[in-house]
Amino acid sequence: MVVQIERVGENVLFSVTDYGIGISKDDIEKLFKPFSQIDPSFRREPGGTGLGLAIAKGLIQAHKGKIWVESELGKGSTFFFSIPIEQEITEKEAPYFG
Repeated sequence: MVVQIERVGENVLFSVTDYGIGISKDDIEKLFKPFSQIDPSFRREPGGTGLGLAIAKGLIQAHKGKIWVESELGKGSTFFFSIPIEQEITEKEAPYFG
């Protein structure tokens, strides 16, 4: 597994690469949907709710970022997400610690 972080323009780009079995193009569309799991076969330990990537997507989008994956069967996958370096928070969005 390889984890990388780099500045790309006005964003920070994070990537995680593995060299596992990869993900088919059909399954990539399911990855970020709530309660969706792929590969229910014997190759994978059972468990999970199918919420992890959906929650990650929500958090990243809340920070005006993007998340995606590039994968090829038999060659592994790279998951990416980017978020802007500078965030502008309105008074309505700011947390209240009163």
